[in-house]
Amino acid sequence: MTRRSKMEVIIDILKEALDGANKTRIMYRANLNFLRFNIYLSEMLENGLLTKTNDGNGRAVYTATEDGKALLETLRKAQHFMTI
Repeated sequence: MTRRSKMEVIIDILKEALDGANKTRIMYRANLNFLRFNIYLSEMLENGLLTKTNDGNGRAVYTATEDGKALLETLRKAQHFMTI
């Protein structure tokens, strides 16, 4: 088993946050532990790739911003070219 690159982890997080998801769902779907996930989440929020809003029940929902979606598309293309 090989370690994923930072690019692969960011892709996994952004894919899950495209339609909005809570922290736990993103963390599990991206297959990250709590500490590692919080590092990525903080960095992505600071860089404007994700936004945090509240749903009707007061729970935090994280959604990919337009910049996040553009980065996801770019990273997917780069990933494609790296596998050729």
